[in-house]
Amino acid sequence: MNTDRAYYASLARFVRATRVASCLLFRNRWLPPSGICNAPVSRGAELGPGALWVQVYSREEHGKPTVFVRTGGCDYRCSWCDTKFAVLPEYRETWEKMTAEEVFSAVLGLSQNRPILVTLSGGNPALQPFGSLISLGKELGYGFAIETQGTVARDWFSELDHLTVSPKPQSSGMETDWDKLARCLGAGGGATRTTLKVVIFDEADYAYALEVGQRFPAVPIYLQVGNDRPPGPESDDVTVPDDRALLRRYAWLADKVLADGWNEATVLPQLHVLVWGNGRGV
Repeated sequence: MNTDRAYYASLARFVRATRVASCLLFRNRWLPPSGICNAPVSRGAELGPGALWVQVYSREEHGKPTVFVRTGGCDYRCSWCDTKFAVLPEYRETWEKMTAEEVFSAVLGLSQNRPILVTLSGGNPALQPFGSLISLGKELGYGFAIETQGTVARDWFSELDHLTVSPKPQSSGMETDWDKLARCLGAGGGATRTTLKVVIFDEADYAYALEVGQRFPAVPIYLQVGNDRPPGPESDDVTVPDDRALLRRYAWLADKVLADGWNEATVLPQLHVLVWGNGRGV
């Protein structure tokens, strides 16, 4: 990998240009005329027992347009969490109740009644009974994806199009229950495309990812560099990402995977941070 200053400068220029272009395209194509690029447009939502906060908004996920449904509540407290507003109980007062029908109505509005991929995120979205929402969407041709840490297996995982299980490495401060992780990976069944994703900050995280890959060799695995400057839980807690540090870590991780001959792994940047920066709803 090229690591000189000219390389990073050219990448930074590309990212800044892409950030503007993507935002303009996104606003014109997916948001209502009065929308603001990547701004949340709905209330919070409750889909089951307890107060659950859901944010419904449009964005691109690895180049594919999607509508995000972000739930409140999580059974983890990761040290580098970038969505604490949807995790910490002290923000429970900002969560509001909605039915599955109301959530899907917001999805229909953002997608202009055209089928699109709906991404369930959190917090930990696996804590919620999303079966009804998935059934509503499937009837009209909508696809569904989820990202969860692999602590709670649900029967509706088998109705998903994409199941991304993202166990947390040492840097998160969390411990992995390997039996629960295995049950989550198996819950998708044969029809759901199941993948693993591990966030990498350092050598210890990389060693953890290797162990994950060795334990589950049949599951495609993605390695994504970690973001040292996540936003805080308040709406105005917007930090400035260190693009150069993210790119350096990406180069280090790619070189390490190449040197180890780990040909089964796919290395990802923090693409949404590089393009849209740190902020709520991106």
